[in-house]
Amino acid sequence: MNRPSDINIQEYTYPLPSEKIAQYPLQERDASKLLVFNGQINADTFKNLHQYLPENSHLIFNDTKVVQARLNFSKTTGARIEIFCLEPVEPTREIQDAFQQKSGIIWKCLIGNRKKWKQGVLQMNFSFDGIHHQLFAERLKDEREYSYIRFTWKPESLDFATVLEETGKIPLPPYMNRPDEESDKIRYQTIYAQNDGSVAAPTAGLHFTQDVFDNLKRKNISFHHLTLHVGAGTFKPVSDDKVGEHIMHTEQILIKKSLIEQLLNQKEGKIIAVGTTSIRTLESLYWLGVKIAQNPTQKHYNLSQWEAYEINEKTEHLPSSSESLKTILDYLNKNQLLELRSETQILIGPGYDFKIIDGMITNFHQPKSTLLLLISAYLGNQWKAIYDFALNQNFRFLSYGDSCLFLKE
Repeated sequence: MNRPSDINIQEYTYPLPSEKIAQYPLQERDASKLLVFNGQINADTFKNLHQYLPENSHLIFNDTKVVQARLNFSKTTGARIEIFCLEPVEPTREIQDAFQQKSGIIWKCLIGNRKKWKQGVLQMNFSFDGIHHQLFAERLKDEREYSYIRFTWKPESLDFATVLEETGKIPLPPYMNRPDEESDKIRYQTIYAQNDGSVAAPTAGLHFTQDVFDNLKRKNISFHHLTLHVGAGTFKPVSDDKVGEHIMHTEQILIKKSLIEQLLNQKEGKIIAVGTTSIRTLESLYWLGVKIAQNPTQKHYNLSQWEAYEINEKTEHLPSSSESLKTILDYLNKNQLLELRSETQILIGPGYDFKIIDGMITNFHQPKSTLLLLISAYLGNQWKAIYDFALNQNFRFLSYGDSCLFLKE
């Protein structure tokens, strides 16, 4: 397993005309095109996904929920200030816990029109259950392009999840050159989303409908869920020529003990990850198990950007995937935990050796992105022929675009 730090990102680009980028979803989720690669390239529609998945497969979904993380304030001068909430800082860094907090919280944010907000507290009025409320934002300090904002509100009875639901906007990706619309609240969300925390959708899951699930069940395909809260860094392109110069974003993950038990008990069937976020979580899970085995007395385990490659270089005999998962299960049982909470910064690129997944469902990704590096780690140079095919066959690209199923024979 070779670290992809010396790779030149210019090798992982392709021409993407703006008209190929989907600005809106199709009327029906499962009417999107489906590109299937299992040694050969074929085109179909997503509603026929069940025809291509092997019986007894295990689909792993990311059940994170996109929050309305963009807040638009107006100063008394008329200047408009947008606050994009990225991650909580105080009183907790745990995303799901942070949304339950009452008034008096600090978040790391991006500020639109930051030069127009030198001082003063911003205020927004809103109503909830017929009661007048006020939301206040105070800029505490700046750190490079980020700002730390203290949010307070009156009355203080609401939690932050409700405040955002009533005042925020859906954070559409920057390549969608349009404001959010009411329909985006539903369509930029999977139908199985549960846990508040993402500022971008796990887009591979946007195509699933109840009809698709029903057809998959008839082939004895099982469904499992984990959580990775998608950060804005997922859209950050690799700006340096060498991949090793890129700083990968860190995202919080949550894996229930029951999922690990299910993965250990499955006797047959392929593990198919739905989306790059599910892939990153499952592959991180393997390396977290290795870390626990090597350092059993630690209290918390996270995975940094290059740590998987470093562990691989230093370890003579790596455990199997089942051995690593068993280590995690033993750790959870010993500490009487029902879930593993962690953070991952893993960068999966060419040279990476996949430990858990057998295949993936994903969308088409931006040129020079870490997501495209992940795809090429699985496909090798075949990604170029696949993307050329999709462009020539008028597939729709990026978040609201069409889908792919990649299975190695």
